[in-house]
This record gives sequence, structure tokens and C-alpha cells, in this order.
Amino acid sequence: MLRLRELRKKKKMSQQELADLLGVTQATLSGWETEKYRIDNNNLIKCSEILDTTTDYLLGKSNIDNNIEFISLPKDVIKIPVLGRIPAGIPIEAIEDVLEYIDIPEEMTRGGKEFFALKIQGDSMYPEYLSGDIVIFEVSPTCETGDDCAVMVNGDDATFKRIERKENGIMVKPLNPEYETMFFTNEEIETKPVRILGIARELRRRK
Repeated sequence: MLRLRELRKKKKMSQQELADLLGVTQATLSGWETEKYRIDNNNLIKCSEILDTTTDYLLGKSNIDNNIEFISLPKDVIKIPVLGRIPAGIPIEAIEDVLEYIDIPEEMTRGGKEFFALKIQGDSMYPEYLSGDIVIFEVSPTCETGDDCAVMVNGDDATFKRIERKENGIMVKPLNPEYETMFFTNEEIETKPVRILGIARELRRRK
């Protein structure tokens, strides 16, 4: 349960005042408070800073209200969303299918780099990646040959595959030989379209 309204009122702030500080519309803030819309990670962190609390308390994951410095969000880490899927046509920051949030070192974001994570489903990237693994991606519209990427193909949900660039197109390859490799010409890349969403930078596997 999101405690945004409760904490805003404790600060004696109006919806418009908080919306102005966040750089969003009052309607958007109202949607977050009623949980009509899911708040994105960047604004979640901004809200926690403005309202002097932790993201866990704001999300209802902790019952400890932070005005206590030692439980505040560490300064050297940030939280990124773990997504279950990336539906077509929706910016990553607006996706509502957030399974959880995980920490990454703040230094990873230097230079304006952005990250998201996907929980892997299926075995098309076996044996390097297993179903249930969490893979952290750097947001990028381009990649190099050999990069493992989140790729949007033909307007469908994103798929996770290895990319091989050819002079006349790209190969979108599963690591599991039981699955077929897809090839797209340079023309098909533009017309389908085929879009690189992010490059895998870290694998996290829970025992």
C-alpha cells in the first residue's frame, strides 16, 4: 500500500505543491496516491527524499517511518525496477508490471546511464541464464556484436537474446540450440521495427 497521501499530509503539503516539486501534473500525483497508476522508480526516490522517508516505508514494505538518519536510503546505491515484461509501445519508466526493486551501485549511473532489470522467463538463454534469474540492463538503443540484449521485435513484448550484427542485418540468437535464431534485414529492422532496449550488464541469481 503506497503511503504517499499519508506522508504528504504529514508534511502539510498540497497535491499541487508536491507535484510542482516533482515536476509532474497534479493528476499524475493523484493517480499515484489512489494507486490508479504505479509510481516510477525515479519519482519514488524523489518522493522519499522530499517527504523525508525511505522508499520501503513509502511503498508499505516497512512499518518504520524514517525521520531517523541511520535507516535512510544509502547514498551510494539506487533502486531500479525489476520488470516481469516490457510491453510494446510503453516507455520503460512508465511500465506498471514492476515485480520488485533492487539496489545497484550509484557509480553505475555516472554519465547519465540508466538501468532496469528483467526477471528471465523460460530457457531460451540456457545455460548462461536460467528462468528466474534477474538481469540488469543498461538502457541503450544500440549494441555491439555479442551483446546480450532486451530486444523489441515486431511490436511484441521484449525478448532477451544475443545479438550478432551482419552487414545486411542482425541475428537475434537464443543460446539454447533448441530455439531458432531470427534474422532481420536492415530494411526489416526499420519496418517491423526491431529495437534494442538495453544491454545486459549484470546477472543476479538467487539460491
